[in-house]
Amino acid sequence: MGDVQRWTDLTEIPDDLSGSVVTLGNFDGVHRGHRAVLAQVVDRAREEGVPAVAVTFEPHPLAVLYPERAPELIASLDQRLDLLESVGLDAVLVMEFTRELATWSPERFVEDVFVTALHARAVVVGQDTRFGARNSGDVATLCELGEQFGFDVEALSDQGDADGGAPRRWSSSQVRRLLDEGDVGAAAQVLGRAHAVSGVVVHGEHRGREIGYPTANLAQDSDGLVPADGVYAGWLLRPALPEGHTDHLLPAAISVGTNPTFDGVRRTVEAYVLDRTDLDLYGERVAVEFLEHLRPMLRFDSVEELVEQMRLDVDQARDLTTARRAERTGR
Repeated sequence: MGDVQRWTDLTEIPDDLSGSVVTLGNFDGVHRGHRAVLAQVVDRAREEGVPAVAVTFEPHPLAVLYPERAPELIASLDQRLDLLESVGLDAVLVMEFTRELATWSPERFVEDVFVTALHARAVVVGQDTRFGARNSGDVATLCELGEQFGFDVEALSDQGDADGGAPRRWSSSQVRRLLDEGDVGAAAQVLGRAHAVSGVVVHGEHRGREIGYPTANLAQDSDGLVPADGVYAGWLLRPALPEGHTDHLLPAAISVGTNPTFDGVRRTVEAYVLDRTDLDLYGERVAVEFLEHLRPMLRFDSVEELVEQMRLDVDQARDLTTARRAERTGR
């Protein structure tokens, strides 16, 4: 079908859509469990010769129904859509989640969305999928409705093989907990890739440049869940540059926190691109990928002590990114 289509309303779905293979979920973070379901959607769609479609919601249903219980999202909507597109889907339907939509019965949701709008031939979901008013619909409900309306249902386990072969459950809440703990390495194991925060590079206090480590500071409205305060090894990506460009993927030492040595109060994400002082990234939208946690955020008694520790951080980040570059780039 060419480029991935993004629909934000049922009326945007083409009238001549003759069929589809569909999945449903919030897909926050698009972790390995999500990817297993999405891969099956794409495979089944290719077999059927119809588009592979994911249906998701914005905002998160809990943010509408129970704001006090709503999770901090791992990825923004734009990040989520990019990740969904990366798995080979042909289209993504983003339904605005409202209190009115929350009243739809499972039967109405399936008939209006899967049957009438998307002409689903098959629906592929995780075993714990719930939908409809008060989450009253489950896989058994979906199977009954599939028999009624003539589509197949595939329910996949939400467990996968972890490193070493032992099965484990992948979940977005697990990723959030690990990021809150600063364990970006373990979070990457669940996600199947390094976690990233993206945003526009803005001017900071320019202290890094003054002490020999100029940093790219992300704007406060950056996308993606910011991990715990600390120093990390990782990458700075420049998505506007084509893949293979020498400055597309840059090894970095990343700082998250308030800069306590300088009595800072604003929490920031800033990345020092290793051994580069010639970059002008202001105004550019970049992504910062977190590879490994190096140390907690500390307050130093002097700038000299800070600079010495930063030198050690940079050495460690250089070693880690050098060792992992082939794994990150696939070459």
